[in-house]
Amino acid sequence: MTESVPDFREWIGRTETVHDALSAEQARRTAATLDDAATSVAAGDPLPPLWQWCYFLAAAPQSSLDGDGHPQRGGFLPPIPFPRRMFAGSRMQFHQALKLGSPASREGQIRNVVLKSGRSGSLAFVTVGYRFMQNGVCCIDEEQDIVYREPGAAVPAPQVLPASDVPDGTWVRTIVPDARLLFRFSAITFNAHRIHYDRPYACDEEGYPGLVVHGPLTAMLLADLVRRNTSQRITSYAFRGIKPLFDLAPFHLRGRADGSSVMLDALAPDLEPALTAQVELAPA
Repeated sequence: MTESVPDFREWIGRTETVHDALSAEQARRTAATLDDAATSVAAGDPLPPLWQWCYFLAAAPQSSLDGDGHPQRGGFLPPIPFPRRMFAGSRMQFHQALKLGSPASREGQIRNVVLKSGRSGSLAFVTVGYRFMQNGVCCIDEEQDIVYREPGAAVPAPQVLPASDVPDGTWVRTIVPDARLLFRFSAITFNAHRIHYDRPYACDEEGYPGLVVHGPLTAMLLADLVRRNTSQRITSYAFRGIKPLFDLAPFHLRGRADGSSVMLDALAPDLEPALTAQVELAPA
């Protein structure tokens, strides 16, 4: 741990509650961004898994944003000073669907804050628990991992390799992550982090080779791959980010079902995993 950085353990146990009307219009924008023409998004319809990330958004005033576009730190989340941030993973249990057009709330709690020193410098791991409530019922339990890193070496552009053959029965989709997609996802999640839309900032200030694909966008696209290939309900979803994706070349989604379990990968252009996920499905 860096001596000049406090350990922030006093943030453990801190809570917040955010309310949302679950507008169907926001779901329509999400469906459009994901190229999902099959999901009904009218009032009373169930909200698809992971789409809760497009609601309960912090409406920080423009004057309170930091230079990177994030809200200034020190409210609910601890004011960790490391500049590189990543939504590194999440574990979700879907007890029942949130319903569009009906008020809901998200109850958050900081569960842990850990600072470590690694080969790439100092890191901070923040674990946040969320309960999504509607009509007095917990519909979703979620635990998120957020990682903060010190500035590091520039990230090289990935090598682009031809897509490999996949075994029969594998679900496949290729995504072209251009600036339009990243801008629209930033808009529906009210995310002003400049690495997703400001190329000079992403490259010159944070050392990335291009615009960074949002980890939640990749996770949502993998959940969408499941929904495109089975009618069974997703009861749990867990993902782990491994390395960033960029808008420099297409990336590949893969899914493999084994009974009620589905293993998912988002493969970078070099065909190495960038994000992995596991889904459990309700019985058919």
